Amino acid sequence: MHNNNISGYRDIIDLPHRVSETRMPMTIHARAAQFAPFAALMGYEDAIDETARLTDERLELSEDRQAKINECLRIIQENIPARPDVKITLFVPDKLKAGGEYVTVNGHVKHIDECALTVNFTDGRKVPIADIYDINGEIFRDIEE
Repeated sequence: MHNNNISGYRDIIDLPHRVSETRMPMTIHARAAQFAPFAALMGYEDAIDETARLTDERLELSEDRQAKINECLRIIQENIPARPDVKITLFVPDKLKAGGEYVTVNGHVKHIDECALTVNFTDGRKVPIADIYDINGEIFRDIEE
C-alpha cells in the first residue's frame, strides 16, 4: 500500500544537494529537453498535413475556350511592341501529389517564345502556353466570351 507521508525519507530529506566536481551542471533547457514529449514517428504530422492538403484537377479545355486562348495569343503577338498588360489564369501542377491549383498572373508581356511555348513577362516570369486556362485584359475587349 502506498503511504503519502515522507517518513521513509527522513534520513535523506535534509541532506545538501550533491554537485559534481568534474561535470558542469546541465542547463535548464537541456534538463527540460529530457522530459519533452517523445516524437515516435518523426514527420508523421507533416505526412498527415500533406495528405489533407487539397488540390484541384486540371480542367479539360473546350474547343471554344481553346479558340479564345489562341486568338488572345495572336493579339498579344501583334501588340508585343506595346507590352500589353494581360491577366493569365493557368494550371500549376502540384510537385508532391496529383492535381494542382489554378493561379492568375498579371503583367506586361515581353514576348511569346514559340520554341519554348511560353508567354514571357517583362518581370521574367514565364507561363507555359499548355497550362493556360484563360486570358483577359483591356487589349481583348473586342473578343466575345
